[in-house]
Amino acid sequence: MLVSQGADAALLGWLGLLIGSFLNVVIYRLPVMLEARWKAECADLHGQPAAEVAPFNLMVPRSRCQSCGHALSWFENIPVLSYLVLRGRCRHCQAPVSLRYPVIELATGALFFFCGWRWGVNATSLVWSGFSAALLALALIDWDTTLLPDDITLPLLWAGLIAAALHLSGVVLVDAVWGAVGGYVSLWLVYWAFKLATGKEGMGFGDFKLFAALGAWFGWQALIPIILMASVIGAVVGIAMKFSSTLREGGYIPFGPFLAGAGLTAMLFGPQSILRVVGL
Repeated sequence: MLVSQGADAALLGWLGLLIGSFLNVVIYRLPVMLEARWKAECADLHGQPAAEVAPFNLMVPRSRCQSCGHALSWFENIPVLSYLVLRGRCRHCQAPVSLRYPVIELATGALFFFCGWRWGVNATSLVWSGFSAALLALALIDWDTTLLPDDITLPLLWAGLIAAALHLSGVVLVDAVWGAVGGYVSLWLVYWAFKLATGKEGMGFGDFKLFAALGAWFGWQALIPIILMASVIGAVVGIAMKFSSTLREGGYIPFGPFLAGAGLTAMLFGPQSILRVVGL
């Protein structure tokens, strides 16, 4: 039994390493693609021709060294292993490669391994693996750019509702629907209350959609534990960054990474475990 369970987990963990390598591409390129799309839409609204640009998407061009532009060969793109063999440097110019790349690959592999260990290799483990990958990508994109792209949040929301309808997430469909509604409306109300009181925007609309997606995956009952954990961790990190003078310009910290982290915690340990940790 344990041997079979371990084999299932290892298989999904290996898949997670590959997906993690792709997530590195998504995290970097998707915001660039969105910016190019917005510029083209603005030009169209003003009746101006869109600027001619080389194809740039999740597949084209090939991954390159950020320092010298060297196009990476297939053996330089093997998750984790290539980084270790090349000692964290570009093979062509010896410029250092960010440690974040293998860390993301390992994190994705670990999350997929957990899903395989808990559910085996089946539809349930695959949907939760996809959930994990989406949250990891959203957390890092939001941290880097303060964007939570609809290209990920909305499919994640629909995937949660579909998983509930197909009995794959362990959540009853009606609870998933009200979780999505409650997640969106609750942060929407907070947004407007804060804006009316201060005249400032305290969060972006992407946070509403991400919280709605988490409600769809875990049900309305999980909304309070998730938002509680995200708020506490966000406050602790914000205070630590303030005292260490590492806050970005304007003192703004995106909330999406903490929502995503709370969602992953709920998957790993269950939403109610969050309340037990804080004594509620």
